[in-house]
Amino acid sequence: GQVVLAEADGTVRSVSAAEIWVEHDKGEPKRYRLQKFVRTNQGTCFNQRPTVSVGDRVLAGQVIADSYSTDDGELALGQNILVAFMPWEGGNYEDAIILSERLVQDDRFTSIHVEKYECEARDTKLGPEEITRDIPNVGEEALADLDENGIVYIGAEVGPQHILVGKITPKGETELTAEERLLRAIFGEKAREVKDSSLRLPSGEHGKVVDVAVFSRENNDELLPGVNKMIRVAVAQKRKISVGDKMAGRHGNKGVIAKILPVEDMPFLPDGKPVDIVLNPLGVPSRMNIGQILETHLGWAAEAIGMHVSTPVFDGAKEAAIKSALREAGLPEKGQVELRDGRTGKPFQQEITVGYLYMMKLHHLVEDKIHARSTGPYSLITQQPLGGKAQFGGQRFGEMEVWALEAYGAAYILQELLTVKSDDVMGRVQTYEAIVKGEDIQPPGVPESFKVLIKELQSLGLSVEVLNDAEEEIRFIEDASAYASPDLGINISGLESGE
Repeated sequence: GQVVLAEADGTVRSVSAAEIWVEHDKGEPKRYRLQKFVRTNQGTCFNQRPTVSVGDRVLAGQVIADSYSTDDGELALGQNILVAFMPWEGGNYEDAIILSERLVQDDRFTSIHVEKYECEARDTKLGPEEITRDIPNVGEEALADLDENGIVYIGAEVGPQHILVGKITPKGETELTAEERLLRAIFGEKAREVKDSSLRLPSGEHGKVVDVAVFSRENNDELLPGVNKMIRVAVAQKRKISVGDKMAGRHGNKGVIAKILPVEDMPFLPDGKPVDIVLNPLGVPSRMNIGQILETHLGWAAEAIGMHVSTPVFDGAKEAAIKSALREAGLPEKGQVELRDGRTGKPFQQEITVGYLYMMKLHHLVEDKIHARSTGPYSLITQQPLGGKAQFGGQRFGEMEVWALEAYGAAYILQELLTVKSDDVMGRVQTYEAIVKGEDIQPPGVPESFKVLIKELQSLGLSVEVLNDAEEEIRFIEDASAYASPDLGINISGLESGE
């Protein structure tokens, strides 16, 4: 399904980006449709492109269109890159990779990613949800990319927390704030009891809207029970290779890009050609994957001669054949050459193994993994920040990390981490308030985990009382709503968050 094959012998009559017409020798002309920019399950972009021209003769079974991962019907997932095996000021320590800026500029490892986002309008107990542009407490600027129905335009550039689909949900009497209840008392029923439940682009994401699909009951589309309308939005982005991305060859020789150097700083060959990638030679001996060295030598010879080499596993080119290929190409038989430092122009001490290696970009991209949080959702039970990028969580500071700070005597950092940055609900609101107002931060209060411990002991039938120095019982506030700070318009009490 990756490539398009001709069904019978014939002649190509017309070619466009979307379809190919072939007039078969026996029978009618046949139209071959090409798939354009379809999202795969891995979030990459599947695209087919013609490999034939008008007037070409094609045979049955011949490849007439390539996909994003093939070249003339042959699997092609990477690029042939000029590599040098040498240490570079510790920059490629522990399998790290030094990359030339030329590969970034030439889009040699640029990939297109398509992510889809879905928004459903359901029936709720309080009435149906509605897809609309009229969203409460949202300014006109945030609605700039939405059409009159509240759905984002195709071609719109979107960033983190941008609205893709405007949606409102009916709100019950209990959910109304005091301010909303006052407005209802003044204006009657006109103040709509709805809350904003729009589909927004997750934090850290960005791109361009490439497709919008609307499914509804009126059009007899198949929808889940209780769903009246579903909107599917596809957002595409172009990702150039960057520091932190993972690359690999064909021999398990994987590594992470540590530095992208300007072309002029890369080591260069005697003829002035700069190398594309610098790999660490220490990645070879202990792993015993000598195949990458043989591939480097053979790749260099093949590139110089201009031939295409295919060497099967366990039955590939022998060392003697590689040496003769290097001789034929007029290259040194040992496959090593004197390189010069791009920064100083001086030669390196030893001759260096140089050649062409097939390298691929792996799907572990730093942009998908990087994550940071200031304040965010908290767990309802423990009142501690949630974990993981998907929940916009915090970094777990575990038992062993606490020991490390204890060993350093970092008392104040430790106290903050275990109280106001974690589950001291009152303390974190007061701290936020103090920072905003420029006041001194109050000493931390009682962490929620201590209250949970007491509750667990009580559930075992143990009566636990917390006493102060005067042996008077300390009572804890049970309801976290007392911790919200209305005058600042903030709520870090974790009331509207869940696991």
